[in-house]
Amino acid sequence: MAGAFAALFCIVVGVLVVTSVRDRTARYEQEQITESIDRMMYHIKKGELPKILVKDQDEGIQVLNPHRQVVTATPQLAGKPPMATFRPTGDQLRATRTLCPPAGLKGCMIVVGYKVFQPDGVWTIYTAAPVVPWYANSALAIFLGVVALLIIAMMVVVAFRAVGRTLATVEAIRVEMDEIRAAHLDRRVPVPGNQDEIRMLAESVNTTLDRLEAAYGQLRRFTSDASHEMRSPLAAIRAEVEEALMYPDDTDWPHVAQAVLYAAERLQALMTDLLVLARLDAGAPLENAPIDLAQVVEAELNRRTYRVKVVRDLSSGVLTRCDRMRITRLLTNLMDNAERHATSQITVIVRTEESSAVLEVTDDGAGIASELREVVFTRFARLDTSRNRDAGGSGLGLAIARQIAEVHGGTLTIEDSERGARFVLRLARCGLPRPASAAGAGIARHAD
Repeated sequence: MAGAFAALFCIVVGVLVVTSVRDRTARYEQEQITESIDRMMYHIKKGELPKILVKDQDEGIQVLNPHRQVVTATPQLAGKPPMATFRPTGDQLRATRTLCPPAGLKGCMIVVGYKVFQPDGVWTIYTAAPVVPWYANSALAIFLGVVALLIIAMMVVVAFRAVGRTLATVEAIRVEMDEIRAAHLDRRVPVPGNQDEIRMLAESVNTTLDRLEAAYGQLRRFTSDASHEMRSPLAAIRAEVEEALMYPDDTDWPHVAQAVLYAAERLQALMTDLLVLARLDAGAPLENAPIDLAQVVEAELNRRTYRVKVVRDLSSGVLTRCDRMRITRLLTNLMDNAERHATSQITVIVRTEESSAVLEVTDDGAGIASELREVVFTRFARLDTSRNRDAGGSGLGLAIARQIAEVHGGTLTIEDSERGARFVLRLARCGLPRPASAAGAGIARHAD
């Protein structure tokens, strides 16, 4: 491709140069012919025609009297018949023909016949000049050809080396990528030293491999934890049933049924949480619609009862665009977590904060150390306190809650509080709160 481009470039430049030189040469030949005709006309008018004309380069000149007799000519045409038979006709003073060759000359030449009116009749001047070749100058054509070949060769060599170096780097990246397997995700492609697009490509590939390694590690941990969590209720069910079958007469079957049902409920809850996470990871579409966050929270809190007192501080008119079902699931997970850890009270607040709609769920339990506030959002993460308090938790509730917040473009964090853990959800507002005097507006503050 580089050679073809260079050849095309040289052809275009060569054609332009040759065309320009040819035009200049043709104009020069025409000027010489015109000058020769003017000179001969002067001699004819003066009646002073030499027997032999001085040869002017490759031109051939003949002057014919009214009787078509050659009166004078240049040396190569001396004593020879007229070089041409055509004459300007009618009112024309000049006629041009290309003859191959004119009489007495060699090669193709442009012959110009010119009429000169004298008292004794019409004289004719014939001037012949070589036809301008297409290349105008053979030395120039050879020079341009040699330069073109050198340019083409140089561009081919330079392009071959540049492309070779580039493709060598790409080939090294390809070979390394082909050798990377699930068991060797720590390998990275080589990064070239030069600052160009190939380097940026290699860095992007390595960054992608970093994310892939982290995601694969998370997946392995998630799979291991999920299999472990699922084995526990299955093992409990198996143990209860095997023991009952070994001693059927001494078995309290209602107690066995209750134990199996409890383990099945744990297994069902775990499977439900795993399906929710799978849908969130797959990017399932959201049914976004403007909702009043206080109304959603109020409806969910009224739907069930809690073992501790729930204090509500819900500002109405806090509008946000979200998926109602998923936000409800987020609130349910936060309330379940708070209920497990609360001593006597849970506080739920809905308010505005600049351009955000804010939901706070705070319990009065032991709280969470600052260094563990991110740990609790990882999947299957359960602190020692939660394990001792409730062995039935799956460790997925807070992970699901945070992921729901993130797919809505919001955040879910743990912030400082005087006592217990304070979970804060922030979502973008999609409208302004209604004024306090409007119907239905106000602050709802009461305790369950």
